[in-house]
Amino acid sequence: MAFSPKVKRTTKHGDGAQNLLRSQKDAYARLLNQHQNGKFRSYLQELATQQVEESMSTSVSRSVNVVSRRKKGNSESSYSVDSLSSQQSRQMADASICSYTDKTSYQVTCTEDQGIKPGMLEKHARMELHKAAAPKKVPSKPQHKRNEKDIKISSNLVGSEEGDSQQLSCSCGEEQAKDKSKKKRLKGNLAKKDEGECGPEVDVITGKSPNKNIKAPQTQASKESLLQNNKDKGTKSGRGSRKQLFEEYMRTEDVSAGLERGELIKGVLRINPKKYKEAFVPSPDGSADIFLDGIAARNRALNGDVVVVKVLPPEQWKEVSGDINERTLANQMVPKAPDVIVEARYNEDDEVIGKMKNVCLHDKAPVTTQSVKHGSAFNISGSSSERAMQRTGKVVIIFEQKHSRAASGFLKFLPNKNFAMFSPVDHRIPRVNVPLVDCPADFVSRPGDYENVLFICRITHWPADNNFAEGRLAKTLGQAGEIEPETEGIMTEYDVDFSEFSEEVLNCLPQDLPWSIPAHELSRRRDLRKECVFTIDPATARDLDDALSCKQLSDGNFEVGVHIADVSYFVEEGSVLDQIAGKRATSVYLVQKVIPMLPRLLCEELCSLNPLTDRLTFSVIWKLSPEGKILSEWFGRTVICSCIKMSYDHAQSMIEAPDKHFSAEELPPCSTNHRIHEIKEAILNLHNIAKQLRAQRFESGALQLNQLKLSFSLDKESSMPQGCYVYQYQDSNKLVEEFMLLANMAAAHQIYRTYPELAILRRHPPPQSKMVDDLQEFCDQMGLDIDLNSSRGLHRSLNENLGNDEYAAARREVLTHMCSRAMQMASYFCTGALKDENSFHHYALNVPLYTHFTSPIRRYVDVIVHRLLAASLNCGPPLSLSLEEVHKLASHCNDRKTASKRVQELSSELFFAVFVKECGPLDSEAMVMGVLDQSFDVLVLRYGVQKRIYCNSLEGLKAVHFRKVGKRPEMTLVWEQADPSKESTQQVYYPKQLSVC
Repeated sequence: MAFSPKVKRTTKHGDGAQNLLRSQKDAYARLLNQHQNGKFRSYLQELATQQVEESMSTSVSRSVNVVSRRKKGNSESSYSVDSLSSQQSRQMADASICSYTDKTSYQVTCTEDQGIKPGMLEKHARMELHKAAAPKKVPSKPQHKRNEKDIKISSNLVGSEEGDSQQLSCSCGEEQAKDKSKKKRLKGNLAKKDEGECGPEVDVITGKSPNKNIKAPQTQASKESLLQNNKDKGTKSGRGSRKQLFEEYMRTEDVSAGLERGELIKGVLRINPKKYKEAFVPSPDGSADIFLDGIAARNRALNGDVVVVKVLPPEQWKEVSGDINERTLANQMVPKAPDVIVEARYNEDDEVIGKMKNVCLHDKAPVTTQSVKHGSAFNISGSSSERAMQRTGKVVIIFEQKHSRAASGFLKFLPNKNFAMFSPVDHRIPRVNVPLVDCPADFVSRPGDYENVLFICRITHWPADNNFAEGRLAKTLGQAGEIEPETEGIMTEYDVDFSEFSEEVLNCLPQDLPWSIPAHELSRRRDLRKECVFTIDPATARDLDDALSCKQLSDGNFEVGVHIADVSYFVEEGSVLDQIAGKRATSVYLVQKVIPMLPRLLCEELCSLNPLTDRLTFSVIWKLSPEGKILSEWFGRTVICSCIKMSYDHAQSMIEAPDKHFSAEELPPCSTNHRIHEIKEAILNLHNIAKQLRAQRFESGALQLNQLKLSFSLDKESSMPQGCYVYQYQDSNKLVEEFMLLANMAAAHQIYRTYPELAILRRHPPPQSKMVDDLQEFCDQMGLDIDLNSSRGLHRSLNENLGNDEYAAARREVLTHMCSRAMQMASYFCTGALKDENSFHHYALNVPLYTHFTSPIRRYVDVIVHRLLAASLNCGPPLSLSLEEVHKLASHCNDRKTASKRVQELSSELFFAVFVKECGPLDSEAMVMGVLDQSFDVLVLRYGVQKRIYCNSLEGLKAVHFRKVGKRPEMTLVWEQADPSKESTQQVYYPKQLSVC
C-alpha cells in the first residue's frame, strides 16, 4: 500500500524510500516516547506497520480476516471498513483498546466509540508525523537505553489480540466501560483536532512538553520487532507492561509503629453510595472525616472494612465549598429509609446498568444527551464563597475485611475473551472479571438472554496492577426486579446466613416431641403459672420472647414482672447449636419473612411464650409505687403460662377506652383462669406506671430520635405489596418499651456487679462535638430554636419548640433526621476491654449501664447476658469465655447487627420500589431537608421516606440559582411556562421549606 503524497513530502533529502522509512521510524520512536496516549500511539504504530506491509502480505491477509471476525462478533462496533487501509486502521485501533495511559492523558475504551470516521486515523497520524520530523537533540545514552526499553514494552501492547485481552482485564485506565458523556465530549474534541485545533496534545508531539525543561527523546524501533510483535500473540510481554495502580500494603510491624506514633489512623471505611469515588474515614479526635479521593486512595478496600490510613501532606488536601462537616454529615450514614423518586446521576456503567431501566429497584433517572454533552442542561448560578481544606489520606493496609466480598449484579459478554465482565449493582464494588466456565452454558452463544438476570459473584483477588477484581460466579439469582431474587442478592451481599440448619444443629434440639418441662426443672424454678401473665406483640409475630404481669398489692403498690424466654436452657454453651447462633448473632427481619437466628422449633415453639402453654422464662420482678419508684427487685428463673396473646392494637384499644367492656369475640383466645376485665386492669395499670417512668427518663435527660418506619400490607398468597403506610407508634408500644428498658438496665447492673471484667454491655457515645457545633450554628442561621448542648435540651427542643401548626410534625421529623446524622452508633462492648467506666455511659438513654436482656430468641448477646445472670444468681454454670473472647464476640455482634439493620432497610426499599412500579407515580407533599448546588434532599411526608432530588431530572425546569447566606443554602428554581407570554415561575428552596413533589 502506498502512502499519501503528503507523507512523502516530509522527506526533503536522502535516498528516497530508504530515507523516508528511516525518518518515519525515527519519528515513530520519538512520538511514542513523548506521547503516552494510547490512541495516538496506535495511529503512529499503524504508520510504522504500513511500511513493512509489502514483506508481510500473508500477515495482512490474516489481519483482514481478524478484523472481519471482530466485526461480526463485536456488537459494539459502530462503523464499517471498506478498504485495506481502513481495515488496518480498525485493527490498530482495536489493539489499543486497553493499552495503559499515563494519569495526565485521557483514556479511550475503543476508538470506534469516539465517532472517528474512516480515514481520520491516517489524517491525524500524517499530521503528527509531519510535525515530528523536525530535527531533535539526541538524548544521553542512559536515557536512550531506558526509552528503547520503553519502546519495546509499549510495542508489545499493540498488534496482539491476546495482549488486548490481558490489558482489557487489567489496566484499561480507571474504568472499562466509559461514561457516555465522556465519549461525546471526546468526540467533540477529536472533531476540533481534525480541523487543526490540536491544543496541548500537539505541543507534546512537537516537542513542546508542558514542562519546558523536558526534551523529547529520540530512539528507534526496528522493523523486525514490529513484525515479531504482530506475530507473538499470547506472550506475557503485554502483561509485563502493566503499571501498578495500587500501592503495596505496608508491613504489619510498620503499621503498628505508625499507629503508636499517631502517624497513621485506623477506622471504618465509608464509601459514598451516590459518588463511589468519594470515601471517608472518621477522625479519632472527632473533627472532620479524612477524605479519600478516588479508587486508588482506597487501595482495594471496600465499604465497611477497617482500614489504616495515612494522612497526605497539606498541599494535597482537598479544597471544598462551604463547611466540611456538611459534606461529612451528608455521607456519614447510609440512608435509613427507602427511595421514592428516581434520581439522576452520571453513570459509568452506561451499557450494563442501562439494562436495568425497567427494573425500578436501583434505577437512576436517565440523563439527556444535552446534559451529557454540556455538563448540565440548566443555568446553575451562584456558589459559596466559603472555602475550607479537608484532610485527605490513603489506605496503607486493610486491617480487617468486614465486607463480604460478594455482590449481586449483571454479566456482560466480551467478544474474543475467555472471561466475562461482572458489573455489581452497588457501584461501590469494583467490576469483576469472571471466567466463562462459571457462566451459564449458553451465555456465549446467547448473551442477550441474560441481560436482565441477576448473578451473585464473589471477589477472590484484586491485583495491585488491575482496576478490576477477579472473582467467581456463585449463583444465578433470577430476573432483576423480582422480589425473591433481589432479596437473596441483598442477603448474600451482607453475608446473611439464610441456609437451612444442618442435621448436626437440629440434633441439639429436644427429640421427644411434644416436649414438656421435666419435673426436676420445675422444682428448681419459681412457679408463676397461675399469675395473670400476657404478651403484647405485633399481630404477625411468631417469636414471642417477652411477657408482662402486673397485680396491685394490698398496700397500694404494684408487683410488676417482665418475663423473658429462657433460651439459654435449650442452647447449651459450646454446642453446635450455640456456635451457629453465635455466628448468625441476630435474626433478620425482612418485609415478607424472617431469617431466624435459631431453628424454628425453638424460636416459634419451645422458646416462644405462646398462650395457654407452660414455658420456661427468666424473670425480673419489681415492687413499684404508683409513681414508678422501684421499692424492691428480684431476678430468677421461672415458669409461666401466658393467658392471652395480645397485639399492640388490642392493648391500644383498652388504653383508649378504659371504661369499655370488651367481649371475648373482640380479643384473641383467653385462658378461663383469668377474666378479660382482669387483663384490662393490668394493662391500664402498666400504662399509668409506664407514663411515669417515661416522664422521669426524659426529665433526667434521655433522648429519643425515632424516625418514621414504612410498613406494608402483603398479599397472603404472592407476598406482593398491596399497600404501604407509616407505622404508628402508639401508647401500647411505649408501654412495652418502658418495661423492657427497665429490665435491660436492671440486668446490666446485676451482671456488672458480679462480673466487672466479663459483663457484655451496650454503650452509646455522645455525638461528635464538632458536628454538634456545626449543626447548632446551622440551626441558628435557619432561625430554629434548637438546644444541642445536652440530650435533655435536644429532646425538649424537638418536642416543644417547633410550633403547633399542621407542619410541626414534619419539621420534627426533618430535624430528627438531621440530628441522627450527628449521632454516633451504639455498640456492644466487654467491660474488661474499657478501663474508663465513664465510657460505659449510654447517651440517648442517659444511664450509666445498659445491656440487652429481653430478646434472646433473636439476639445472641441476650443469650450471653442470660448466662451471666444465671451464674451471678447461682442458678447456672459460670461463663467459660475469656475477656478476649467476650470482646471479640461483642465486636462480631456489632457487625451483624449493623448488617441486619441495613438488610431490613433494603428490603423495605425493595418492596416500596415494587409497590411504586405497580401503582404508578405517587404524589405527596415533601419538606426540604437540605440544599446543595444542583440537588436538594426532601422528606416525603406521606410515606416517611427521604430522597435526593437532582435538578437535571426535573422536567420543565428552566434555570437553577444557588447561593449561601452564611451557612444557610438557598436554591431558586425557575420553571418554564406553558404559555410563552407569561413569566417563568420561581420557587425558592431552603431547609424546612415546604414544597410539593
